[in-house]
Amino acid sequence: MIPPAASAHRFQELSRWISEDLGFAGCPIAPASADASFRRYFRIVRGAESFIVMDAPPDQENLGPYLQVARTLAQIGLSVPRVLARDTERGFLLLTDLGSRHYLDELAANRGVDRLYADALGALATMQTAGRAHAGNLPAYDRETLTREMDLMPEWFLRRHLGIDVDSSARAMLERLYDCLLRSAAEQPATFVHRDYHSRNLMVLDAGNPGILDFQDAVGGPVTYDLVSLLKDCYVAWPPERVRAWALHYRKLVRQGGFPLDADESVFMRWFDLMGIQRHVKVLGIFCRLYYRDRKPQYLRDLPRVLAYVRSACAAYRETSEFAEFLAAQVDGNFERAQARTLA
Repeated sequence: MIPPAASAHRFQELSRWISEDLGFAGCPIAPASADASFRRYFRIVRGAESFIVMDAPPDQENLGPYLQVARTLAQIGLSVPRVLARDTERGFLLLTDLGSRHYLDELAANRGVDRLYADALGALATMQTAGRAHAGNLPAYDRETLTREMDLMPEWFLRRHLGIDVDSSARAMLERLYDCLLRSAAEQPATFVHRDYHSRNLMVLDAGNPGILDFQDAVGGPVTYDLVSLLKDCYVAWPPERVRAWALHYRKLVRQGGFPLDADESVFMRWFDLMGIQRHVKVLGIFCRLYYRDRKPQYLRDLPRVLAYVRSACAAYRETSEFAEFLAAQVDGNFERAQARTLA
């Protein structure tokens, strides 16, 4: 079955490339996965071997960043798909197949949780220590970008999903929140940031675990960003004390690896929590935009988890408590109604 968003013409073009240019004539082609972008993935099976084909329409997706970051991550010893063939003009890549065992499935079933997180934290430590030298070659995760991301929330979550008017008072409150989060991000050492390092983009491998996917949007930015993406995952949640223990273990890992991180545990956890607010404020907007603009309703089911992260972290700090109060007073009741309406 061809994913609905992939046009018949595009799929025919992809099929010809696979069959005629790569020599896979007669091999079955099946959807492997889809993500929140315009990229689509297909699996080809030939005998006992399987491969992945990425379809990245060139008018909507640029393959250059993917190829650049894939080389970097492979060079520092991390497990990423290898590029076996490419047609960058048409936006096609043939990749090695990292399998179909997603971290999310294993974590949701509570199988090998500590081992999986140990591997994921170890790989992240490698990415952020050995990869730090490459961060300067990536786009900067700067104040403008972080602000633009957060502004998705009032537009798509508050206005569109909840029907809340963002008046001048609410806008001023948001500006104060943004300023706090941006100052915290700027305090942190900058390094290689995957930008979506979470359970849906990590594959369980027998060797070299984890397999890392969806890294093309990597940037140079705050050290805690990927850590909070992993440990305050939008798709699976853990008790706060367990998250804190993993986060502080990671702090030790990178320090042992030579990363210049002088912040004590209290400062580090504050960075971690405030970075999480930035990320999850952004995600509230993105998940709603995926529903209203892109007709992808599945992400709405994860909104309660994301909102809970924001509410809890904001309530823990004086500088962000104003937003926690706004959520309690204006968002929570509207949220339940909006979810019931859209998920009916």
